[in-house]
Amino acid sequence: MVVRTVSLDWIPSADSSSPWHEAHVVVAGLGRSGFAAADALLERHARVTVLDDVDTEENQEKRTLLEFLDAEVKLGRGSTAVLPQQVDLVVTSPGWRPVAPLLAQAAERGIPVWGETELAWRFMHPGRVVPWLGITGTNGKTTTTQMLDSILRAAGLKVACVGNIGRPVMEAVNDEVDYDVFCVELSSFQLHYSPSLQLHSAAVLNLHDDHLEWYAHEPDPMAAYLADKARIYHMVAHSCVYNVADRRTEQMVEDAEVTEGARAIGFTLGIPGPSMVGVVEDLLVDRAFVEQRKTSALEVAKVSDVHPPAPHNIENALAAAALARSFGVPPQAVGQGLRELTLGGHRIQTVARHDGITWVDDSKATNPHAANSSMRAFDSIIWIAGGQAKGVTFDELVETHRDRLRGAVLLGVDRQVIADALGRHAPDVPVRVIDSGDTGAMVEAVQAAAELAGPGDTVLLAPGCASRDMWTGYDVRGDDFAAAVRQLIGQGADRPEAPEQAQEPEQPS
Repeated sequence: MVVRTVSLDWIPSADSSSPWHEAHVVVAGLGRSGFAAADALLERHARVTVLDDVDTEENQEKRTLLEFLDAEVKLGRGSTAVLPQQVDLVVTSPGWRPVAPLLAQAAERGIPVWGETELAWRFMHPGRVVPWLGITGTNGKTTTTQMLDSILRAAGLKVACVGNIGRPVMEAVNDEVDYDVFCVELSSFQLHYSPSLQLHSAAVLNLHDDHLEWYAHEPDPMAAYLADKARIYHMVAHSCVYNVADRRTEQMVEDAEVTEGARAIGFTLGIPGPSMVGVVEDLLVDRAFVEQRKTSALEVAKVSDVHPPAPHNIENALAAAALARSFGVPPQAVGQGLRELTLGGHRIQTVARHDGITWVDDSKATNPHAANSSMRAFDSIIWIAGGQAKGVTFDELVETHRDRLRGAVLLGVDRQVIADALGRHAPDVPVRVIDSGDTGAMVEAVQAAAELAGPGDTVLLAPGCASRDMWTGYDVRGDDFAAAVRQLIGQGADRPEAPEQAQEPEQPS
């Protein structure tokens, strides 16, 4: 059998109306996005092969469903080692690195590799195009996406909140709902595999070292990471929203090839200039989408509408406001949406108070810069940290907060990276290292933290690392932390009736 080295000639410009029955598509990975992609392709009569090295009960259930629809599904170790013959397209899960054997073989054979996000974008066309408002950045993506979603809903719009936030875009594309707009969180991985996106408006919130292990094959991993983030601005139709405090985000806008007439819109914690949104006293104001922006600004919300009103979270709110205003949302909907928002768990969330000690879950802090945001909120910290460091360092974080640290408990595969940073910059801080490699390590970590803590201290789970060395996600890690705390302190704890968001000081300390 001859191995096809050039895919079907219509694939580069493919959309929903293309003759998908001619194509053989390999879907790499059977997570939620992989399943959504396979299902959509099968609906369009493509020949679909799904490959995943993980053979769990959940994947077996998905295999049964997909095989009923005539897909070929291979699960278990070695299933992704070899790319099948006569393949026209590979649709990959976002976590797969380009050097993975399957994807490397596709590149060698000239076979396009897309993500589920790219496939969803193409399947909207030509008959059901919905505008996308996109958000990326190292930190704050999910919170900002939730803020934007709430603001758009407050304006009475039908919104699909999709992407890296958890729901595949393809699921929304296949919904029998006439959405007005998609609110899309995009990771660098998703952007890497999405060459055709052309968003209505897009924002890059901030840029820090993160996920550099994903780019370890590149000569300059950080440059490759930034290049993928910058893709979000490509051919934006209306507004490119950037962070005034992060010059690299503005440079991305300056370098981007956008649709003629697209605008650069900055957000700042200071008083905004023309074509910016910012803060004046206790108000969030718009000086970008008003007629008299050279001389005036329009109130869109109060600082008190943002919960918690921490500096980084106000920046998130400003970015969400700018995207919403770019879509024509009235100013009153911004404040209403921010007030009505209930954030998901594991974001600076008070779990319990007992014997003068506060226990806080910020398991969502999966890199040092996110950990920095929560550590700024407290004066006396017993820090629980560790996991998958993703190639970043902790020296700056430890040096910044060493005077707040009363102790540290370290766990996870890269615990020594943090221990070394503490040894260099905070040698007087007592450190407990948990060597256990399973999820029971959290029980040990909580016990060790309790031994270090005293009245007035905050035990803060802000790992600064990803969780998948021991957990299936940051949410499960946070749940285990909360369960271990409640087990330790028993029913005598003073626990909030509902998860409480700890508040940072309004200005950086």
